[in-house]
Amino acid sequence: MEFASIRIITEDLDGMVSFYERVTGTAARRPAPVFAEIVTGGAVLALGTPATVGMLGDAAPTAASNGSVIVEFLVEDVDAAFERLREGLDDVVLPPSTMPWGNRSTLFRDPDGNLVNLFSRPV
Repeated sequence: MEFASIRIITEDLDGMVSFYERVTGTAARRPAPVFAEIVTGGAVLALGTPATVGMLGDAAPTAASNGSVIVEFLVEDVDAAFERLREGLDDVVLPPSTMPWGNRSTLFRDPDGNLVNLFSRPV
């Protein structure tokens, strides 16, 4: 088995794609109008409209309703990444801070309210 991706279901695919392209500095692949992938290193962040999970009926995930997952990106310099993104962030949850376990992190919310963590490990 091989881990393939995490998919976020969103009603605003273009907005979310634009947001994550800005965060990662990576252009999304758009194989279909209802789906996009942002490939970074060894992980894939997939973004899809509710149409991509419609066949699941009542069991389909609901857009903009996450309360338990954090999308995390390992970066070289948390402070520099935060400064680059700060102006376009609407909801900064934690400015760059050093965690008790030594990681440097900043957390903010994407346009759908999902938590995003940029972090670096101690040197």
